[in-house]
Amino acid sequence: MAKSPGGRMPLPLGKRVLFSSVVVSGSCALTYYLIQKAFSRASYYELVLEQLHSHPESLEALCTPLNIHYLHLTDKYNFVDIASTQLKIPVSGFKSEGHLYVSSTRDAPFQRWHPQDVFLNLKDG
Repeated sequence: MAKSPGGRMPLPLGKRVLFSSVVVSGSCALTYYLIQKAFSRASYYELVLEQLHSHPESLEALCTPLNIHYLHLTDKYNFVDIASTQLKIPVSGFKSEGHLYVSSTRDAPFQRWHPQDVFLNLKDG
């Protein structure tokens, strides 16, 4: 095999493919994680979680400690627009688990979100 002009041996094709696939997979996983983090820090998301934490019946049904899980970005129910949102937030507690369904709107961009419909659907009814 001939040496390259820089004096180093070129990487075999198999190693290049393996290295590239590791880099691409890691980049995709990091992007997915960062998008989920962005959702969890959005004001429409935080407003709804405040409502959940202040609703005694929901807290009693789930039982503390309450766990809020990341959104499933591939779920077709989740939708965010400039003026409206529709989310399905996975939640769980000591007793039960389920989804918090949320619809929010706002009058114009950069204004405050207003939750319209918020309901908790538990797996055990």
